[in-house]
Amino acid sequence: MKIICFLLLLFTVSCGKKQSNEKVTVVTEVTQEDGAVSKVFKTVDYDGLEDYLTQSTAAVTVVNFWATWCKPCIKELPFFEEVKAKYDEQDVDVILVSLDFPDQIERLEKFIDNRKLKSEVVLLDDPDANTWINKIDARWSGAIPATIIYNENKKSFYERSFTFQELEKEIEKFK
Repeated sequence: MKIICFLLLLFTVSCGKKQSNEKVTVVTEVTQEDGAVSKVFKTVDYDGLEDYLTQSTAAVTVVNFWATWCKPCIKELPFFEEVKAKYDEQDVDVILVSLDFPDQIERLEKFIDNRKLKSEVVLLDDPDANTWINKIDARWSGAIPATIIYNENKKSFYERSFTFQELEKEIEKFK
């Protein structure tokens, strides 16, 4: 009986451990009446975000920090989507890191659906911004929009907005 209780306790503890740095998937893929498919996005803390900042199968990775309440972010968002559409995923990968407030997930869901975003969206839910902002780039004030472009050889950080032409010009420096 003690062995069974021990095994049950061991099983319960091991199942309760955090398996990855992803907190939860907050939206599931849903087919709407019109046939459109809602986006899936993940909520991660900074540890979960680190994988997006360092690992990619694409030749160039573009990571944009934005929020639905940020007017300059919304203005440049179509340019990231245009990059996503123009380049093969083997060439350029686009990841949109939302800094929206976790208690406003419905707003983010609607925004993604209304804008029909194709890029991967990740919601960063880590309240210790004083720590993770400096880890992303020591020069970052925390203002958005902000973008990281990297490949296996180099990485650049931009704390500014882009036009499509400016974004494409920066990406070409990494190819």
